[in-house]
Amino acid sequence: MEKFVKEFAKEVQLSLEQLPHEEIAKALDIVLATYERDGNIFIFGNGGSLALATHWVSDFNKTVFSRHLDEHKRRFQAIRLPTTESELTAWANDTSYDMVFAGPLQNYIKENDTVIAISSSGNSPNIIKAVELAKQYHVPVIGLSGFDGGRLNELADAKILVATDRGKYEVVESVHGTILHLIIKYFGNYFDHLVETNQEKNVA
Repeated sequence: MEKFVKEFAKEVQLSLEQLPHEEIAKALDIVLATYERDGNIFIFGNGGSLALATHWVSDFNKTVFSRHLDEHKRRFQAIRLPTTESELTAWANDTSYDMVFAGPLQNYIKENDTVIAISSSGNSPNIIKAVELAKQYHVPVIGLSGFDGGRLNELADAKILVATDRGKYEVVESVHGTILHLIIKYFGNYFDHLVETNQEKNVA
């Protein structure tokens, strides 16, 4: 049993060490640019990836500015798609499951927005339809994929690939969760630094 634990930890650690750091930095730049132009960030995924997207939205919208809420009148606007489970099932039942992300996205999307798409395989048809819609609007796409990256990795502007053997969902999703927490931590530190720098200037 202990051997199993160590082997799994090694597998996740190896995937973390092999992450494309330049692509993650590019994703951070995209998110910051979205904030500066007052755009929305739409995030979505299937199954465990939808759970990651939901967790990230609640954490990102709340945590980044939590230490200096009064100092930031404008904050991030991260939105999980679909916004409700009833909307998801309506699109799936009335149109097709392939439209559960693209359908809601088309209601909101504007040129100053950003999309974060999460798909371990990178080939889920409903993910690709939403990404292709974003590309039509010239909206930047941050793609979190696994295995060989699939179509999502080809289409994404920031290609965050957790390269593993096909079927290693548990490793890919574990690392995707870490990347999403990294984004939260980075911007928490970034905006804390801005506030502290401004406070020092005011004192001086």
